[in-house]
Amino acid sequence: MYPEEDLLMISALQHLAFCERQCALIHLEQQWAENRFTVLGELLHENVHQSKSEKKADCIIARSVRLVSYNLGLTGQADVVEFHLCKSDAKGTAIPGRKGLWCPFPVEYKRGKPKKDNIDAVQLCAQAICLEEQLKLSIPEGAIFYGEKRRRTNICFDDNLREETKRLTEKLHRLISKGVTPKPEYEKRCKSCSLFDICNPKLNSVIKRKRYEEILFQEDD
Repeated sequence: MYPEEDLLMISALQHLAFCERQCALIHLEQQWAENRFTVLGELLHENVHQSKSEKKADCIIARSVRLVSYNLGLTGQADVVEFHLCKSDAKGTAIPGRKGLWCPFPVEYKRGKPKKDNIDAVQLCAQAICLEEQLKLSIPEGAIFYGEKRRRTNICFDDNLREETKRLTEKLHRLISKGVTPKPEYEKRCKSCSLFDICNPKLNSVIKRKRYEEILFQEDD
């Protein structure tokens, strides 16, 4: 169990999964910069959050839902949580003013398209674990809506994804508690990072190469 003062943002999990240095720059050094990708992502989220909550006969759509898990030490906000009227054999939560039990289904909105790794799925799984802790029930799946494809990808919160989410969360807490920003390492994905100019990974690579050459020359002497 984590105390209130040690809660970290759920969004930091995705930053960490993408790059440890990016995560540290944002969440330790409070650095941030915009590029085309971040602006488009923010516009998508703004449209989702500004939409009103909806109530239908068998589905209630709640937006900008506050989340917290003291077991994981995470807090944040879900873009959308759909509450579907549960079938007779399903466990759900009661909603004031509505009959029956309702099964929560978290939905995260992303600007791009489905990724090959679990970088987005882990973030959604963390949201689900928060909801489970808050509502005292199990959530088997959710979905990610990708703006580029304009459709949802369903995500199953199986044991493997939950374990991956837990491991990444523990890694995040270690990084933040250590308080040290990792040194930059230039990779192909650096080009898409909004913090590229702040991080300056290419400069670090040049410095490392020069230092390596100096060591070689010293050995030759």
